[in-house]
Amino acid sequence: MKKIMVVDDSATIRNIIKNGLVSEFEVCEAEDGAKALQAIPESGTISLFLLDVNMPNMDGLTLLKHIRELDNYKKTPILMLTTETKEEFRSTAKNAGANGWIVKPCEPDKLLEAVKRILGI
Repeated sequence: MKKIMVVDDSATIRNIIKNGLVSEFEVCEAEDGAKALQAIPESGTISLFLLDVNMPNMDGLTLLKHIRELDNYKKTPILMLTTETKEEFRSTAKNAGANGWIVKPCEPDKLLEAVKRILGI
């Protein structure tokens, strides 16, 4: 079963996302970028990252850059979770290595569909 890491400082958002994905994926989670970066080595192989943009301790764009520096995750899909809709953000995220973004709040069915599409399932 493919594993997805959800990183968001909102426990409610993490639970909504997790509940929408656990029927088809293993889900691990972290409440900020710093904790996610610590958890990655012990989480096994992660097939996809879902990263909130605005978090304390380490924001999603910074985490994205750190993930892209890890040999095992240079090409792993990363989707940004955000309330940002500006083209400037999208361009910054794409240049940092994001594969796409999902605007919050998102419907669980649409999230599952997007995750399956990016994983080629």
